Amino acid sequence: MSLRVIAGTARGKKLLSVPGDTTRPVMDRVKEALFNILQGDVVDSKWWDLFGGTGAIGIEALSRGAAYVRFSDLNREPVDTILKNIANCRFTNQTEVRKGDAFSMLAAQPDKQFEYIYIAPPQYKEMWVQALKLIDDHMGWLTDDGTVIVQIDPTEYEEMDLKNLVEGEQRKYGSTLLIFYDQK
Repeated sequence: MSLRVIAGTARGKKLLSVPGDTTRPVMDRVKEALFNILQGDVVDSKWWDLFGGTGAIGIEALSRGAAYVRFSDLNREPVDTILKNIANCRFTNQTEVRKGDAFSMLAAQPDKQFEYIYIAPPQYKEMWVQALKLIDDHMGWLTDDGTVIVQIDPTEYEEMDLKNLVEGEQRKYGSTLLIFYDQK
């Protein structure tokens, strides 16, 4: 599958895939749908692409006018791929890339606030549940109008009892489910 930026200033730029099968790149139609839902809210926003993979979501956000994206991933290959992709799209000055454990990062004292935190972890490991609970316990990561967006396989979905976040809408695209969580 060939990855590319689908709209904005970097439209048409090809993105490298992470070698091997440790990541699952988002399909163009899911990416298109996500950004159609958000529309103008992306402009000047700050994002955290938590399980960065190729960086496709964060790079798409930058291409559509986001001010800043933090990318993080546990493994060296995705981090290297993200660095190459943001350099190719000329977004190095608007980004930060961290190699490390997402759960440790989320449990730490927030050092920045984000309008969007995007969670698309390895599938079938309930990692999205753990990440969402950590954000719910550390709301300092989100701006007052911040949103957490989860991308999972629909079979992984479960309702969650959260203190500070509430499930907004769900959108299903084939084997991909997007869930939006807003502050109560």
